[in-house]
Amino acid sequence: MTLVRHRFPALKHFNLMPAIMVATTLVLCLLVALPLFYILLQAIFPEFTRGSLARPFAMLMPTLNNPELFMLMGNTLKLGLVVVIGCLTLALPLGALRALTRVPGGALWDVLFLVPFLIPPYIAALSWMLTLQPRGYLQQLTGVNLDAFLFSFWGIAFVMILNVFPVVYFAASRTLAAVGGRYAAVGRVCGAKPWQALLRITLPLSIPGLAASSLLVFVLTIEEFGTPATLGAQAGYKVLVTGIHERFSDWPLDIPGAAILSLLLVIMAMMAFYFQHWLVNRRSYVAVTGKPGRAEVFELGPWRYPVVALFGFVGFIAVGVPILATLATASFGTLSGGLTWDNLSSRHFVALFQDRGGAMQALTTSLSLATGAALITGVLGALIGYLVVRVKSRGSQALDFLSLLPNTMPGIVVAVGLILAWNQSYWPIQIYNTGAMLLLAYVCLLLPYPVRYANASFRQLSENLEAAGRVSGAGFVRMFWHIILPALLPSLLVAMLLVFAIASRELVASLLVAPAGMSTVSTFVFKQFEQGSPGLGMAMSVVAIFSTTALILGLTLFSRKKLPLQG
Repeated sequence: MTLVRHRFPALKHFNLMPAIMVATTLVLCLLVALPLFYILLQAIFPEFTRGSLARPFAMLMPTLNNPELFMLMGNTLKLGLVVVIGCLTLALPLGALRALTRVPGGALWDVLFLVPFLIPPYIAALSWMLTLQPRGYLQQLTGVNLDAFLFSFWGIAFVMILNVFPVVYFAASRTLAAVGGRYAAVGRVCGAKPWQALLRITLPLSIPGLAASSLLVFVLTIEEFGTPATLGAQAGYKVLVTGIHERFSDWPLDIPGAAILSLLLVIMAMMAFYFQHWLVNRRSYVAVTGKPGRAEVFELGPWRYPVVALFGFVGFIAVGVPILATLATASFGTLSGGLTWDNLSSRHFVALFQDRGGAMQALTTSLSLATGAALITGVLGALIGYLVVRVKSRGSQALDFLSLLPNTMPGIVVAVGLILAWNQSYWPIQIYNTGAMLLLAYVCLLLPYPVRYANASFRQLSENLEAAGRVSGAGFVRMFWHIILPALLPSLLVAMLLVFAIASRELVASLLVAPAGMSTVSTFVFKQFEQGSPGLGMAMSVVAIFSTTALILGLTLFSRKKLPLQG
């Protein structure tokens, strides 16, 4: 009797699984698949927004044959490839030095190179514009302005490289450290010179990590809106993202053209993922021994001073200049007054906290939406991770695919899809032109982060805890809440914090999807520059950057303290 009684909860648990799987799949379809499906419908049927399926494919060939399309695609590919090459050129030597040598203050450099992730790209672009433009900070200090360089293709690429090079730096330093110097030492014993051992042994073994980081840099570049919109508008350099935005925001609206360009952008991202997959899988990069090699770091000797100077120079250019320009713009009364003691003022911060232009409302809106997105993606990520890792079925594979699909959907594509999907009168609940649209956009874009963290945690978590809970009579909901979630919480908190940080500063979806009268931090800053109030916009940027940084550091310390207790 005891055996029968103990098996019954497990039986209920498995009977509940199909319903949970179906419900989770439906939620993901609404979040992820529906926007992409409506973009496809709009691209095929140009009259779809008017409720008609007439003239299928009528706009496809005119759009594809438009000379501007080739220019947009060529500019996008060119920018993506140049940024990837630039990031590899800049970050690979830094990562190799960090991994293979004893760089003085190595941990501090790692922390410093995290800062570009916390500075929104459009704020970094605006900071460089204030620094290098005529009568900018550089000209005030040195008499030189680099306006012609900044507002050009190479200027746009330069700013974007500084924004995303940490992706390659951390991938290179961690991958090369894992490979270690032991295999290179064996090569040198066999007669190879140090540079030959690096090029023919260490770097080839690091290809998977470098390829993954390069892919991420390429995708981040082709979907980035803030920098091309800020600098490219004055340089006359247009890319697919700005082309989509123009078709959706400038009159006359070209909704079918925007949908077709959105599909092309998704295809471009998917092709990049396929190329990375092919590159990694065409050869085996598994070491002969299954034991991890001990990282052998080399002393720099007299080279430590040039190496520290190199790290310091890159840190100043990538972090110091944007931060100092942001602080200067927020802390001086007027731009025309220059960098003088008489011009020093706190009036922009006073105006900010007095809610001038709806500043505090924008900050509150961003924090609320970011919190909601973090909570929703955290719960969904934990549930999807459990279903993918623990439940082996076709349904779980479909969930895994749907949860990763946003990785290939740039923010502007998600925004366009949500507008097309929810701007329909037949929905029983009308969420178009409400704050819920922004929340949906954030959740769709950022869901992969908690899912990936949850997947990794579940693969390391033993199933014995769950089996013990079921034998003790706990149903799935009770077991998930009391057993699985507490064990998953430390890593899930990190993912939710990442979602919060990105959602609180997201720009392109906020510009397109936010209803009339609603502002977020990103749209507020963007509009202040358009209206000629950069000081107030940068004051908001200072509050957003430093509050997010403090939150990240605090939660990181908290999770590190709690993590041993969870084990």
